[in-house]
Amino acid sequence: MKPFAAASIEAPLGQEMPPAQRNLYDRHSLLGLQAAAEAWTQANLPATAMAPDRAAVAWGTGLGGSNSLQQSYTEVLTKESPRVHPYTVVRVMSNSAASHLSMRYQLRAAMLTLSNACASSAQALGEALLLMRQGRADLVLAGGSEAMLNPGSVAAWQAMGVMAPPEVDDPSQSCRPFDDQRRGLVLGEGAAALVLETASHARARGASALAVLAGYGHSVDAVHLSRPDADGQERALRAALADAGLTPDQIGYVNAHGTATEVGDAVEAESLARVFGPRGVPVSATKALHGHLIGAGGALELVACVQALRRGRLPVSAHVRQCQLRGITDLIEGTPRGLAPDHAIVSNSFAFGGSNVSLVLKRA
Repeated sequence: MKPFAAASIEAPLGQEMPPAQRNLYDRHSLLGLQAAAEAWTQANLPATAMAPDRAAVAWGTGLGGSNSLQQSYTEVLTKESPRVHPYTVVRVMSNSAASHLSMRYQLRAAMLTLSNACASSAQALGEALLLMRQGRADLVLAGGSEAMLNPGSVAAWQAMGVMAPPEVDDPSQSCRPFDDQRRGLVLGEGAAALVLETASHARARGASALAVLAGYGHSVDAVHLSRPDADGQERALRAALADAGLTPDQIGYVNAHGTATEVGDAVEAESLARVFGPRGVPVSATKALHGHLIGAGGALELVACVQALRRGRLPVSAHVRQCQLRGITDLIEGTPRGLAPDHAIVSNSFAFGGSNVSLVLKRA
């Protein structure tokens, strides 16, 4: 079957670099560099941070340089005289993307690398918020990147039994969060970056905010390595609302973690019902369209939430045909819905290992 790509990256990454420099990068770092460049440019910032000692980077990734690791294993296992790339270690290390970003933009206040599986980049954004609240930085480049579409990584996910088989008629509909016939996730790769600033820093340079990151909730299940827990998810949701100073009735939309696994979606629907009541808040899962970016997923989904907030339109949960979970959550289907001007948005990211993150966005 021909591979299906919802949003393929056509331009070669890092082509503007001399080969000696590009050799230092794994694909996940190159993706991060591209996403960061777009965010930095949109924020109308100079080439490097104006006050490097007050600027930081917070980045999330699940596996780091897994492509470079795959390359080294292939070399050792298939060649009589293997020649492992001399930069394999610095390509593979989880903090490689954050390191490259700190050097590119002279971000010297702090460098945080979060690797909590599927919650990694969402937690990086939350910890970036805390950095600024603590007075340790005025600006943080935050987000995440992931590139694990290689044989070893894909085989590992398939061995867990959580990967969706391709839909024969339409592979683009293989991922169906909250559908009764959901059969698992579809792996994606990519990166997303956001520039976070304190209000005073943004005002001083005349910048206009796209949205306000108002709340961060983090909890740990401490129950099971891969089975989600509604109690832990509920704690993260309530913590995020409390941090933002909001009540459940002030939330107009939740971007669900929604991986399209049988147990995962049901547990998340339960935790949402506990916090918002039966059918208490509009919900959709954008992974149906962009796949599961693992460590980069939370940042990408927060970007989707920023756009929903700015446009006042809430995305549908795609590919749903039948859904018994409608009885405990208000799933957005068919056409996008409007968002009331005074409503905020929540984005959920829940991870293997029991790490739960909820982020709250408000209009600027």
